[in-house]
Amino acid sequence: MARRKKVYEGKAKILYEGPEPGTLVQYFKDDATAFNAEKTATIEGKGVLNNRLSEFFMNGLAQIGVPTHFIKRINMREQLIRSVEIIPLEIIVRNFAAGSLSTRLGLAEGTALPRPIVEFCFKDDGLGDPLVSEEHILAFGWATQQDLDDMIALSLRVNDFLSGVMLGVGIKLVDFKIEIGRIWENDFQRLVVADEISPDSCRLWDIETGQKLDKDVFRRDLGSLSDAYTEVARRLGVLPSNVTHTTKPTLIN
Repeated sequence: MARRKKVYEGKAKILYEGPEPGTLVQYFKDDATAFNAEKTATIEGKGVLNNRLSEFFMNGLAQIGVPTHFIKRINMREQLIRSVEIIPLEIIVRNFAAGSLSTRLGLAEGTALPRPIVEFCFKDDGLGDPLVSEEHILAFGWATQQDLDDMIALSLRVNDFLSGVMLGVGIKLVDFKIEIGRIWENDFQRLVVADEISPDSCRLWDIETGQKLDKDVFRRDLGSLSDAYTEVARRLGVLPSNVTHTTKPTLIN
């Protein structure tokens, strides 16, 4: 597919005009960032893995009736997606204490939470994506009460799906973040899961050993990020079962 005009470039992806109105091409980069881009690196093959893993999760969500912006994977690094109006919020679902929740509440990492907790952050890199309450969201008009109810319901369905998939391959879903966008069909609005779902946006721990298989490997200098992501892909069947590590992953269609 011919590359078209660049629409947006973020820390991990680039969006290009799609071949048809209402579509975009999403390109996954090899760039890794942490601490609001204070720490950066290029991890060869990361974009290829995240493209394929996000395809796997988005297709799985579609099969259980959760709407997403994903249309199809085009090649190793690109996928065709619907153009959506992104709600300026990151939705975080937490099943176990980790990261900023542990810091804020003094909880030991890995503490099981009484129930999944949904949090919202305002999407603004310059502000460090600050945590906001539902009152902030309603007061500033980022979403309506109905939007909020629908976003929470969507996020919890995603959590149920991801938790089950990961449990089946010996991985604990500690937490994850997603973005949600609006698709307009005439005057009717529909909310869909957008952006990506990958080890970049999830905390994933091996159930038996506690080994981290997500971007915390990069954040905390715990080893090879490529090894960690490759292991997730291998367990999920995205890579052949005999692969232990590859900098240029060979993917299964």
